[in-house]
Amino acid sequence: MSAAASRGPLRSVLGRHVLLLDGATGTELAHRGVPTPLPLWSAAALLTHAAVVAEIHRDYVAAGADILVANTFRTNPRALRRAGLLTDGPRLNRLAIELARQAAATAGVARPAPRVAASVAPVEDCYSPQLVPDEAALLAEHGQMVQWLAETSPDLLWIETMSTVREARAAARCAAEAGFEFVVSFVVRENGDLLSGEPLEVAVEAVEPFGPAAIGLNCIPPAGLTAALPRLACATTRPLAAYAHIGNPDPITGWSFSQDVPPSEYARHAQRWIELGARIVGGCCGTTPAHIGAVADAVRLAQDDARE
Repeated sequence: MSAAASRGPLRSVLGRHVLLLDGATGTELAHRGVPTPLPLWSAAALLTHAAVVAEIHRDYVAAGADILVANTFRTNPRALRRAGLLTDGPRLNRLAIELARQAAATAGVARPAPRVAASVAPVEDCYSPQLVPDEAALLAEHGQMVQWLAETSPDLLWIETMSTVREARAAARCAAEAGFEFVVSFVVRENGDLLSGEPLEVAVEAVEPFGPAAIGLNCIPPAGLTAALPRLACATTRPLAAYAHIGNPDPITGWSFSQDVPPSEYARHAQRWIELGARIVGGCCGTTPAHIGAVADAVRLAQDDARE
């Protein structure tokens, strides 16, 4: 059992502390000159630039991250099948978790090692809810993904960028049935509904029975996340997670850096998320270790205020 896991269940920790999530992996690989072609996107680096993946994780540890999300966003059965690598699923997921685990160990003795979370992404394109398959296919594919991850023993599963109720429910069910602690995070429109058009409240109600440690919002521009977070807070009593993106999706590379939000500005948004009740804050696509380092200051300030 890792040092992070030995600190007890995540939800109990969130009752006492605001935790810092790491930032993007896929776009950070692109920043560092690593090709991220579809369908594997960030997962391609596990085959070609594993050392750079490890370096990114270490940089987020140095920035102060309490949770590292391993590079498993596109190591799911559907993406690997399209790349002709389905039989490599167990090996690639194991490698992704090992790289994050090794980086977590670099935190030293001055603070607890970060928890290592395994990303569980939509089986199809994150921004195309119309492509999400039926529930039977979702249960089969997320079940296979969770089985692969169970063999690697991450501290928790990070179910993220969910755009439909049925996929969030299926992924949460698979995580719960495998005995994992997990977080579920949704991506929403400007009006706060899921990209599918389904109400956020319905999505929250669908995953609540499976006992998520936290429920969040991600891959939304910072100001949009700030606007949507109060609605999520009204829909659940569970701890909230918030991590925004910078830039926009790109159909060829996976992401374009069409906008710029400097670390200091991003940290001000994160401070506002904490004020709105977020207990986990970090970064999604486009954010960097510099952004997470700036957010770390906001987290420390929140902790200091809580002690006063």
